[in-house]
Amino acid sequence: MSRFWSSLTHDLKPYVPGEQPRMVELVKLNTNENPIGPSPRALQAIRDQATDTLRLYPDPQATALRSALAEYHKVRPEQVFVGNGSDEVLAHAFAALLKHDAPLLFPDITYSFYPVYCRLFGIHYEAVPLDDAMRIRVADYRRPAGALILPNPNAPTGVALSRAEIVALLEQHPDAPVVIDEAYVDFGAETAIPLVASHPNLLVVQTMSKSRALAGLRVGYAIGDADLIGALTRVKDSFNSYPLGRLAQAGAIASLEDEAWFQQSRARVIEGRERLTRGLVRLGFKVLPSSANFVFACHPAHEGAALAGALRQRAVIVRHFAAPRISDYLRITVGTDGQIDRLLSALSDILGSKPAAA
Repeated sequence: MSRFWSSLTHDLKPYVPGEQPRMVELVKLNTNENPIGPSPRALQAIRDQATDTLRLYPDPQATALRSALAEYHKVRPEQVFVGNGSDEVLAHAFAALLKHDAPLLFPDITYSFYPVYCRLFGIHYEAVPLDDAMRIRVADYRRPAGALILPNPNAPTGVALSRAEIVALLEQHPDAPVVIDEAYVDFGAETAIPLVASHPNLLVVQTMSKSRALAGLRVGYAIGDADLIGALTRVKDSFNSYPLGRLAQAGAIASLEDEAWFQQSRARVIEGRERLTRGLVRLGFKVLPSSANFVFACHPAHEGAALAGALRQRAVIVRHFAAPRISDYLRITVGTDGQIDRLLSALSDILGSKPAAA
């Protein structure tokens, strides 16, 4: 610890992202990256922007991208905010909307960046336990709250709430900001964006990293009432006026324009998820019902850490969380058919059973 650090820096416990290892012939299923790849139109749009104009600053308001997102989601441009990945958008939301006298509520098993943001911004929070089936129960949020944030589908469980359940949550807390983090929504859950028109306290955050396979471009966005968007913009313009470069803005717009590629690739990931789930179940795993591009699974006869270590020895990387209630679970990204086969074969070898054809 440096003596030059501030007291805030000393007290921080940063978020730990998924490992990005450099192993030969690695099957990398630990960071929920899309195995299909981005739209070719997005790639071409990015190439087209690699010109002398890179010497110029990008549009700080990302006007064209916000307009494209507004048209795609059937809202107004003033209801759209964009940022450098959804993590930055979420950070601005924590600073702009989620710090109040009453506690911020979110699940006890959820995206582990949330408590990190709370420590960074000095936000008091309460973690609301999932039920025994690892589900969010909306009724459990019927308690005093300054604000709420929930992923839908939840991460790392992959379990989704219905739009009707989101409505119930909003009706419980009409005077509190409610953020729904929809990083994985395109893989099988219902988006809450249509509820923005009737709920001025709702902010929906999405990303182009998962379903649009643009994790390396860093594009996230939020949709909500113009008043909420104005709060995010005030924070953004007090922090970084130019969060999205020219390449990111152009690639994101082109991705939105290629609906056929988007629908085809998400369908392939959903098909792969079902194939992966069938294979794991045949090997004796308990697999939670996932609406994401990953599954959350445990084996009744094996510890999660041991399984993750044994897979790593076979050049297969999955995500393991050494946390209460979930330490025996593995979060496994949906990969290509070949990657799924490699994973299932490795697990069959570890468990000493016959390969589980998916």
